[in-house]
Amino acid sequence: MPQTVFVLNGPNLNLLGTREPEIYGSATLDDIAGMLEDRARELGLEIDLRQSNHEGHLIDWLHEAQATGAKAVLLNAGAFTHTSIALHDAIKAIRTPVIEVHLSNPHTREAFRHKSYVGMAAKATIAGFGPLSYLLALEGAHKL
Repeated sequence: MPQTVFVLNGPNLNLLGTREPEIYGSATLDDIAGMLEDRARELGLEIDLRQSNHEGHLIDWLHEAQATGAKAVLLNAGAFTHTSIALHDAIKAIRTPVIEVHLSNPHTREAFRHKSYVGMAAKATIAGFGPLSYLLALEGAHKL
């Protein structure tokens, strides 16, 4: 039975492909899901990809990842990355490794994006490679 990797996406990521394509590119979340599912199959893993614009859903899903024995969580928390102490605490509260993922590189953008509460708690961060960031994070999760 393949191990599951949760791929959790936060606010506005449902708009990928149309939202600021000069920053986030033209790939949709469905495109990223397909790419991840293909690679996960090759690695003997299963993907459980979810998106919510609500912070509490992301926290509940982090708890669920641990409760169900997920191998890892890839988390693109969107703007919650820079504001959510609650997500930071949820990551710290679980044993399941969390890898922070970003399409763009937050450190090359507005100053308010330079601080990551998620990154302070995550095992690792992959950023700046567009949709490839998710694949790189999946490769990292596989090696855990």
